[in-house]
Parts: sequence; C-alpha cells; structure tokens
Amino acid sequence: MSEPMIALSIAVLTISDTRTEATDRSGQALVERFTDAGHRLVEKRIVPDDVYRIRAVVAGWIAAPEVQVILTTGGTGFTGRDSTPEAVSVLLDKRIEGFGELFRQLSWQEIGSSTVQSRCLGGLANATVVFCLPGSTGACRTAWHGILAEQLDSRHKPCNFANLVIPERGQHG
Repeated sequence: MSEPMIALSIAVLTISDTRTEATDRSGQALVERFTDAGHRLVEKRIVPDDVYRIRAVVAGWIAAPEVQVILTTGGTGFTGRDSTPEAVSVLLDKRIEGFGELFRQLSWQEIGSSTVQSRCLGGLANATVVFCLPGSTGACRTAWHGILAEQLDSRHKPCNFANLVIPERGQHG
C-alpha cells in the first residue's frame, strides 16, 4: 500500500447497565486498536441499555459532520435488556448485511454455536458507517482484526467503507 491511509474520526458508545470508564475494557480495546491504526477518537460515552438513550446518542453522532464512524459495544445479545439492534436499526439508511454474517463466521472459530446469539449489525446513515458489536472484549477484538481494520482503511482493495465516509471520495475509491 503505497498511498497514505486517511484517518477517520470515530465515536465509541459502550452500552451497559454496569460498566464505568474504569471497567469498560471493550470500549477501551476498540479505542486502542483504532488509534494504533491511525484513526482519531471524536468521543467515547457509556449509556445504559435503554433503547431511547442509545438511539439519542447514535442519532446525534449520525447528524454530526465530524463523526465518520460509530462503533458501539454491548446490548446485542438476547437478554431482557439487550436492545442495541432495536435502537440503531431504525436509524440506518442501508444495512450492511454481510457484517453480521462475517462476524458470526469468524466468531464460530472462537465460541462455537454461541455465536448464533450475536445480533451484531452494521449500516450506513447520513454518510456515517455504524457497527454495533457485542460487549465482550474478545468479540471487539474479533471484529476489529477480522473485519474493521481493513474496512476502515482507505487503502484496502478492492473496496472499503472508509472511502464511503470520506467526503471528497464518497465512493469505493
């Protein structure tokens, strides 16, 4: 890759009724990985697993021109309060169907059939790419190394999501 990578501006939302900044290992793992790759953190927040609070934060970031990528962690399972897919899916202009499919394929190698309980999702909204990941640190690592590191790299060929959110490109690149 001879051309320089174009750094993206990323916001991270941890969805949890129990985590704090001191105990949020998954959100911190994502921040470490993408900043090590050369991207920028715009904002990091923690909200309880509540459809309307999640939706409000994500909608605000989708509307913010300085946010190109939103990564959420948590709330994608099947327990009573897991509500990230319900909160975020209505905000998306287009779903990235292959994201959940590929994540579960990669996850199968690590956790076997338990991967069927992941309701992770991805999509595009207002020239912002959104990825909703499970809350475990391992799942965040799997998503980053198996999918997001390449798809958020403007140099990755034949296509990537970075080139869809970079204003002057707006295409696959």
